[in-house]
Amino acid sequence: MNEQKLKTALKHLPLGDLRYYEQVGSTNDIALQWSAQKDFRDYSLVIANEQINGRGRDGRKWQTPPDSALAFSLILRPNNVEKKNLILFTALGALALVTALKKQYAREAEIKWPNDVLLDGKKVAGILVEANWLGNQPQAVVLGMGVNITSNAVPPAVETRFPATSLEDALGVPVRRLDVLSELLTALFEWRPHLGRAEMVSAWDRHLAYKGLPVEIHARSGQVIRGVLEGINPDGSLRLDTAPSIHFGDVHLRPSRV
Repeated sequence: MNEQKLKTALKHLPLGDLRYYEQVGSTNDIALQWSAQKDFRDYSLVIANEQINGRGRDGRKWQTPPDSALAFSLILRPNNVEKKNLILFTALGALALVTALKKQYAREAEIKWPNDVLLDGKKVAGILVEANWLGNQPQAVVLGMGVNITSNAVPPAVETRFPATSLEDALGVPVRRLDVLSELLTALFEWRPHLGRAEMVSAWDRHLAYKGLPVEIHARSGQVIRGVLEGINPDGSLRLDTAPSIHFGDVHLRPSRV
């Protein structure tokens, strides 16, 4: 991967500017600094071959070894409707990858609420959405994604809170990073006009992992909420049979009792 190959692979897309790095600490950090400038262009892309200090949700680390993964951040300029639906930008990234995998490999991926994409019940990608604010208005949304392409991108099991895999391991075929990136961004362009609309929430709901199963939601406060996962609400919150609207927490299948 290099800048020229990226531009060639993505030339069919109306991207803004593109910045490619061989190694970065975090593509989201670079994108946030860039988007603080008033003249940034919508759909500007920061992408790196290696990320050594990436961040997941709740400050978790997400490292991407060289030549093994996609690590990128897309800078978006939200319109008035999107500003009211920032939580749905996470679903936008997830649905884009789910759509790309279906189109390229005929594989159905699942979305583990709120920000992970699963294949065979294992995490293959994570999403972190951040924003630059002016007063109480978001001026830029940074949609960061990490997608494991080869087995080298999968961290040791002792370092993860949830089982992980790579596209090549799950699909059983060689995978080209630029092909996945091209299809993913194409799908993202297609889904973005639907952000905040019923069809997008419906698609998220259809691909929701653990739907209809007993789960535990581990909240930041330490509270554990148990119930059967019913689906996604229009505002992007999670709905259990015991709790109608959950906005924060980690979803886990409830351990079976012997």
